[in-house]
Amino acid sequence: MLGPILRLLSACGGVWPTSPAPAAAGDASASSEGRDGLLWWRDLARCHAGDVSVAVAQANQVLEDQCRLESAPPLGTVVGVFDGHAGHDAARFACDNLFANLREACSGPQDVTEDAIREAFLATEEGFLELVSCLWETQPDIATVGTCCLLGVVHNRTLFVANLGDSRAVLGRKVGRTGQIAAEQLSSEHNANQEAVRNELMAQHPDDPQIVSLKHGVWRVKGIIQRVLQVSRSIGDVYLKYAQYNTERIKPKFRTSETFSRPILSANPSVVSRDLQPSDSFVIFASDGLWEHLSNQEAVEIVNSNQRSGSARRLIKAAMQEAARKREMRYSDLMKIDKKVRRHFHDDITVIVLFINFDLLAKGAAQGQPLSIRCALDY
Repeated sequence: MLGPILRLLSACGGVWPTSPAPAAAGDASASSEGRDGLLWWRDLARCHAGDVSVAVAQANQVLEDQCRLESAPPLGTVVGVFDGHAGHDAARFACDNLFANLREACSGPQDVTEDAIREAFLATEEGFLELVSCLWETQPDIATVGTCCLLGVVHNRTLFVANLGDSRAVLGRKVGRTGQIAAEQLSSEHNANQEAVRNELMAQHPDDPQIVSLKHGVWRVKGIIQRVLQVSRSIGDVYLKYAQYNTERIKPKFRTSETFSRPILSANPSVVSRDLQPSDSFVIFASDGLWEHLSNQEAVEIVNSNQRSGSARRLIKAAMQEAARKREMRYSDLMKIDKKVRRHFHDDITVIVLFINFDLLAKGAAQGQPLSIRCALDY
């Protein structure tokens, strides 16, 4: 347990854990990496599960999305998408720590399991709570920051998907021999706009008639006019989990007037596992910024009908073209709008497309060099 303690001490001292170094200039896998204004991409790289394409588009003044991919034995290929809200701190913390916590949870005899993944999420939540406790006296607003977390793990021939919040993992599955592709959503979304989520919250809080409410056509947790409160599960958002942080020290727009005795939000992820099949072609992992503008089927058809290289960037462009169309403007004009103002048109968007090489996985042994990817956009 020394690793998490050292990471916590580093965080409390104001120094974040070191991020993976960018690829060296002489690395052939770095040739597909690029940046154009608020868009960053890694068009294609080889990993132990197959190939991967990554892209991120910034809209907020400070980028709130984070993403990461690590591919190496013994875990296999691990993908993370972290969609922060009310700031980037929780997303960055989860991106820095969840993978290490997963390695530690899987280091014993249990290997990669659904329980080990839940343990890693819990350790990340506990670490962020400790960070909030350290900084509460000097930076109380850290208690109002949170993040959605979407994690994918390809270990041997098993795919695990874990989720907090409303990011989404969608499988592209081949249908018959016609070349058609079908979308299958793998992740459960924890958003109050979902009736099942509202029912779950009301069942968990039977003594709170205001646990969910409809404001301006949007269902929200506790009804505060903050987009963050659409999600019912997250890392962080400590002010909605522990009443001692729901005080006058945080901004009024976050405070709830009613006291609570049990956490309003949860950090317990939904986890599913799936034995991969030869018909499983690829998985799209993306923050809700993509899914606000594209349906699951539209997304998988875009990927399936084009070459692999640039798939993530292509999906982001399609989403932004749709965002422009909704505002009756040209895509080229949208691209000229700077960050912060851009947020009025679309959210930060993160996309990772993981192409499954079933034959490679069937061999049962990791092949190729380890791969580490993390978004290089400035904060």
